[in-house]
Parts: sequence; structure tokens; C-alpha cells
Amino acid sequence: MVVLLRNLQNVVPIRRARLRKDVETLKRILGVQRFDVGIVCVDNRKIQHINNIYRKKNMPTDVLSFPFYEDLRPGKLPCALHGDEYNLGDIFLGVEYVMQQCQERSWDFHGTLTVVAAHGICHLLGYRHETEEEWDEMFRKESYVLREFNRLTGSHLEPLTKRCTGDG
Repeated sequence: MVVLLRNLQNVVPIRRARLRKDVETLKRILGVQRFDVGIVCVDNRKIQHINNIYRKKNMPTDVLSFPFYEDLRPGKLPCALHGDEYNLGDIFLGVEYVMQQCQERSWDFHGTLTVVAAHGICHLLGYRHETEEEWDEMFRKESYVLREFNRLTGSHLEPLTKRCTGDG
């Protein structure tokens, strides 16, 4: 299906075609290519507002995910019974926050955005990192997805998170 990508900020230039293509590749790797995903690019002010409302954390962050299937167990694919249920949910990318992190660490912005999107999609598929066990499971999944992405695209991406943080 489709990646619905909206850019609601004008702080950071976004290569939308590349991000859309990368997210389509991530969806194929995860076996959810038939499902829609909404990607919304926002600035620090907007992501901080959303983070404060939904997570009670009054600070900007890199990604927030809002799954269509709220009780999905990690590793289980959604069971869509009707056409309008082929939806994984929405991911808000804090592109200004990601850009700042990339500048501080000398990381590639577009590659990092793809990694953050992969993290967000894993959340849409039921992966969490509230406990060490959940984090290990999510880290293994992200590592697999990014290894496959690298194999298919010639990229050299790896997960950003090295330990359990409770964020995202």
C-alpha cells in the first residue's frame, strides 16, 4: 500500500521521495508492504507538544508512534479483515531534533532519519522497550531490519539505541 508522508515543518529540508522509498523498503523487509503508514515530519515545538500530551514528557524527541493495532504482540502481523484496516498507524518524526543530534555527533541526517523511521515502525508492530527484555527483543528486530536494509540498498545503517532508555 502507501506511505503517506506529510512535512509540517520548515526548519529542516526533507528529501521526501527518498524517505518514502526507504520506508517502503523497511515495510517490505517487515512483511507489511500491504499496510499504509503515515509519516509526519514536525519541528521541536510540535513534537514536544505531542510528547507532553501523550507521554507526559515535556521535551522534544526523535520519534513518536501511534499504532492502529494497539495490542499487537511483537513478531505478530496485524490481521486486517477489511480494506480500511490495512493501516499500521502514524509516526511523527522530530526532524529538527534528529538534525540537532546528527550535527552534534557528525551523523548522516537522511540515514539517521531512516533508522528512526525503522524504530517507529517497530513500535507500530508492537515492539516496546519499557523493560530490558522488551528492549533486547526490539533491538534484535531493529538490527535484523537494518541489516536487510543495508544488504538491499548498500547502506551502512545501525540502530541508534544501544541500551534500554524507556524513550520512544
